[in-house]
Amino acid sequence: MSDAIKHECGIAMIRLRKPTQYYIDKYGSASFAANRLYVLMQKQINRGQDGAGVANIKIDTKPGTRYISRYRSVEPSAVNFIFDKINKKYKKAKKLGGHDALSDGEWLKENIAFSGEVWLGHLRYGTHGENSIETCHPFLKQNNWRSRNLVMAGNFNMTNNEELFGKLVQLGQHPKEKTDTVTVMEKVGHFLDEENQRIFDKYKHNHTNEQLTHIIENELDVARILRRSCRDFDGGYAMAGMIGNGSAFVVRDPSGIRPAFYYADEEVIVIASEKPAIKSAFNIDFNAIKEIKPGHAIVINKDGSYSEDEILPAREKKSCSFERIYFSRGTDPGIYQERKNLGKALIPQILKAIDFDLKNTVFSYIPNTAETAFLGLIEGLDEYLVAKRKEVLLDGKPHVGDLDELLSFRPRVEKLVSKDVKLRTFITSDEDRDSMVASVYDTTYEVIRPGIDTVVVIDDSIVRGTTLEKSILTTLDKLNPKRIVIVSSAPQIRYPDCYGIDMSRMKEFIAFRAAIALIKERKMENLLEQVYESCISQPHNSENFVKQVYAPFTDEEISDKVAEIVTTSEIHAEVKVIFQTVDNLHKCIPDHSGDWYFTGDYPTTGGTRVVNRAFANYMEGKVVRAY
Repeated sequence: MSDAIKHECGIAMIRLRKPTQYYIDKYGSASFAANRLYVLMQKQINRGQDGAGVANIKIDTKPGTRYISRYRSVEPSAVNFIFDKINKKYKKAKKLGGHDALSDGEWLKENIAFSGEVWLGHLRYGTHGENSIETCHPFLKQNNWRSRNLVMAGNFNMTNNEELFGKLVQLGQHPKEKTDTVTVMEKVGHFLDEENQRIFDKYKHNHTNEQLTHIIENELDVARILRRSCRDFDGGYAMAGMIGNGSAFVVRDPSGIRPAFYYADEEVIVIASEKPAIKSAFNIDFNAIKEIKPGHAIVINKDGSYSEDEILPAREKKSCSFERIYFSRGTDPGIYQERKNLGKALIPQILKAIDFDLKNTVFSYIPNTAETAFLGLIEGLDEYLVAKRKEVLLDGKPHVGDLDELLSFRPRVEKLVSKDVKLRTFITSDEDRDSMVASVYDTTYEVIRPGIDTVVVIDDSIVRGTTLEKSILTTLDKLNPKRIVIVSSAPQIRYPDCYGIDMSRMKEFIAFRAAIALIKERKMENLLEQVYESCISQPHNSENFVKQVYAPFTDEEISDKVAEIVTTSEIHAEVKVIFQTVDNLHKCIPDHSGDWYFTGDYPTTGGTRVVNRAFANYMEGKVVRAY
């Protein structure tokens, strides 16, 4: 995305279902699980550029033995940094136990950290706040009772964090922070404690406390804990947890907003945010990887048995379409085809924008993640040309030029723009800074015929328009094209996201700025006041009042105004901006209909409250997050 926005976090979990010795004997390695967790995390590194963390739990260790290990890092290559440290533990085993130590599963488990059966990895892409070791998952809630220890990590944002914080206070707790990470963990931890107490009270008259410890560990009802914990959550989430006894879980929100997939066989249970990661780590068929159902959890018991349990009633599935457009890796076969379809769906709009003059048009893309949509676009153009040739050859329709030219013509494709360097913003002058931003992108010269050719460049999406205005258009205009057509494979981003992506301030959206400009041009400022009054007078209403801001205008009117906003006085070429239509989005990505940032149709009431609050913040000049 030329306009960089925050990603989503990633989770990875492995539960070994056999003793450690089994994997040593079969795979010839004491680090079977560590190696595969490393691959799971590396293949999701697109989801975690702010930090990473790994935790491991050993099952049924003797008292006095450390059984929970955790490393976190905010180093530039955090995943490599963590696994280098884990690898040192295995090297240490050779020094402590001799050459054969790595072949003895029981010895490793008793003496070496990160040799347990349950593994949890997290890749952090912080949506707000500081980036420090303390903000990295997994988080740990400790207790001397093994079954009261909790390790959690997740990909989530809660829209009702203030409400959740208040409920913790009502329970008698004194949370140390108001972040949703802390409130979520404390909520789950509270009901984990209650579950421990419930089982303790049930058996306390007939067993000693030492006996009760083992009874509790074997009878913990993790699904019950999650049902009680999650009932007040409003947001998008895929949350993973490990309990000190060796139980584990991954729970998904009822609308299926955040992704989560799993694979299980007799040796392992694996869960991750993306299917290709599981495919790469375990070399299994894509069809063997299943999606965790919305509102459900994969619950793994201490004995290694597992089930998929309903935690909350599933709502209409609204999986985040941005995952498919941009966030998730395009190596997933479904995502790859969807992105190609998005590019192909834009052809009618593009042909109209270039006056059907393919002969004098050059096609390209930026950034690299838009390449798949670009391939779909070119494939669609080839199909269009085939259809036109059939009309001439079979139906006898007239055409321009000779037959050889008609049969041999192909769309003109060039690599026009590439990202060259990372800009260091040490320059204080705005004018100089803008000049430097323009230098971030480099271009290929002498492939565009000045004043004749039209340049069409496809992008994943256009969020703020800043990079488009400051860099890309300036760079492309140096080629002296007749016209520049910027194409977004995603629709206009009109509304905040509050389920994980850091898109929370209305004024940052170029589509919103375009709507405001049109309102002011047409002397309709009273509309803004009406919407503002509705937002502040009805803060708990489930209606998205901000839709009224866009209602007077067509999609084309907003697109044209976007083009006008991003075209500075220094640009000589005519500029057009094309966005994907919402209808085409749904046709191209039929199974992932989460589109609230495009349509304003939020899957939870908390989302609707956030968008109304975000608009009120805009009207009041508050530059703060709306949740």
